[in-house]
Amino acid sequence: MARFLAPSFSGFQRSWVRPDIVAGLAVWAVLVPESLAYATIAGVPPVVGLYAAVPALALYAIAGTSRQLVVSPMSATAALSAGIVASVAGADGDPVALTTALALATGIVAILAGLLRLGFLAAFISEPVLKGFIIGLALTIMIGQVPDLIGVEGGHGSFFEKTWALLGQLGDIDPLTITVGLASLAALVLVRRTMPFLPGSLVVVLLAIGATILLGLGDRGLAVVGHIDAGLPQVGVPDVTAPQFAELLGGAVGLMLIGFAEGLGAAKTYAARWGYGVDPNRELIGLGVSNLGSGFLSGMVVNGSLSKTAVNASAGARSEISALTAAALTVLTLLFLTGVFDQLPLATLAAVVVAAVVELIDVRALRRLWHVRTGRLAHVYQVTARADFMAAGAALLGVLIFDTLPGLVIGIAVSLILLLARTSRPRITVLAPVGDEPGRPWVDAERNPGYQAVPGVLAVRVEGPLMFANAEYVRAGVRELAEHAPGLRLVVLDGRATPSIDVTAAAMLVQLRSDLQRDGSDLALAEGIGQVRDVLARVGAQGEPPLFTTLDDAVQS
Repeated sequence: MARFLAPSFSGFQRSWVRPDIVAGLAVWAVLVPESLAYATIAGVPPVVGLYAAVPALALYAIAGTSRQLVVSPMSATAALSAGIVASVAGADGDPVALTTALALATGIVAILAGLLRLGFLAAFISEPVLKGFIIGLALTIMIGQVPDLIGVEGGHGSFFEKTWALLGQLGDIDPLTITVGLASLAALVLVRRTMPFLPGSLVVVLLAIGATILLGLGDRGLAVVGHIDAGLPQVGVPDVTAPQFAELLGGAVGLMLIGFAEGLGAAKTYAARWGYGVDPNRELIGLGVSNLGSGFLSGMVVNGSLSKTAVNASAGARSEISALTAAALTVLTLLFLTGVFDQLPLATLAAVVVAAVVELIDVRALRRLWHVRTGRLAHVYQVTARADFMAAGAALLGVLIFDTLPGLVIGIAVSLILLLARTSRPRITVLAPVGDEPGRPWVDAERNPGYQAVPGVLAVRVEGPLMFANAEYVRAGVRELAEHAPGLRLVVLDGRATPSIDVTAAAMLVQLRSDLQRDGSDLALAEGIGQVRDVLARVGAQGEPPLFTTLDDAVQS
C-alpha cells in the first residue's frame, strides 16, 4: 500500500511552479461554483461539493499518476449518486449521510480494485472506445450547460432529449442571460487567442462577478450562484446502518467504473500531450483515497473531471502543484471567501465549462478512424478496418442515447465483440521469396506482386494467434489456397506472426496435414514456433507437421 501512496511528482522542475499556481487559480475559479452546482444535482446542500473537493484534490495529487488530472465532484457521478441514494433512502433515510456513505463505499471499491491490480481491465477499454466516450461525455456536459448559458429551464434525460427540450424553449431565451453568457464565451476565446499567458477562466470569472455587482445584474433577474455556507466540514463516519451501506456497495461499483473511465480518459489524453505515462492501478488507488477522504469530510462522490482537467491543462499546469493550489484556495474559500461567489453568474460558469470541453470533441480522431476503415487496405483488413471506428461510434452514441455508464458498457461490449471477430478471422497471407540467396526474406505476395512463389510450394503466414476461435477458419482458408496452387507439393506455415497456439489449434494442424496428404501434398512448420511442437507433444498428437528453422530449410527438404 505504501508504494501506491508515494508522491508522484516525477520529473518536477522549479520552472513549473509559477504556471502551476496560475493554473491552480484557474481551476479554483471554476471548481468552486461547479462543485456547488454538482452538489445540488446530487440532492445535497451546495457546500457539500466544496467539502468533497478539498480532500479529493490533495489526496489524488499524492496517490495518482496524472500531473494534470483534477479530481472533484462531477455532473455524471453526481446524477448517478442522486439516483442510488434515492433508491436506498426511501422515506426515512438521510440523503446527506447516504451521499457521504456512498463516497466511502466508492473509495473502498476503487482501492480494492487497485490493490488487486484490476487496472488491467482498462486494456479492454480501447483508445477508440475512450475517444468516443470522451467525445460523447463532452457533448453531454456541453448540452447540460446550455440552459444556464441562454437562460432557459432545460430538460432531462439523454443528450437528444435535452437537445429536443432546448429546441422547444428557444422562444423563452432570457436576453440578459444570453448576453452575459455569450459575452463571457467571447471573452474567453479572445483572452486565449490574444493573451494566452493569462488564466482566461479566472479573468472572465472575476470580470463577470465585478460587472454583476457594479451593474446590479442579480437584481435585474440574472441567475447567480447564491449564498454559500462558510466554515470547514465535520470529520467522521456518516450515520448510516450496515444494511444501507451494503446496499450502496452495488451502486458504488457503477460509480467507480464511470469515475475510472472518465478520469483515466482525461489522464491519458493529457499525459499523451505532455509525453508521460499513467498507471491504471495507481489511478484506481488515487480515485479510491480521494473518495475516502471526501466521505470522511462530509463530502460526496468524486472522480477525475474532464472539464476541469481541460481548464487546468489549458491554463498551463505541468504538475500536481496546480491541484494542491486549488485545494488550498478552496479551504480559504470555505473559511473566508464564500461571499465572493454569491454574485457569479451561472451563464459565465456555463461559458467557462463549454470553452473548456469543446477542445475535447476530437472530430479529427474520428475522421482518422473512418479513413482507416475506407482506406487503400480496407479490403485486406476488412474486420480490423471497421472495428475501431465502430467501437468509437458505439461508445459515442451509447453515451448520447443511454447515458454515461450504459454508453461505456456498450462501447466496451462492441470492442470485445469486434476483437473476437478479428481474432476468429485472422488474415492468411501468401508469401513469396525475394531473390535466390540463402537467408532470403519472404514477403507478402499481394503487397509485392513482382515476386513469384516457389513452384510446387505454398508458403503462408497466419497473422494472429492460433486458437479454438479461429482453428477451423484457418484450416478452411489454407485448404482453399492449396486447391488453387498448381502442382502443389508442400504447404509451409511461417510462424513468426503467430505468437501462441492452443490445444484445439494444434489438433487442427495435425488434421490439416492429413487433409493435404490425401490431396498429394504435405504440411511443414517453420520460423520460430517451437512452442507448437511443445503443445503437440503435450497433447500426444500423432502425425504432427515437421518443424524447420527457416522457410528455405522447409522448401529444400
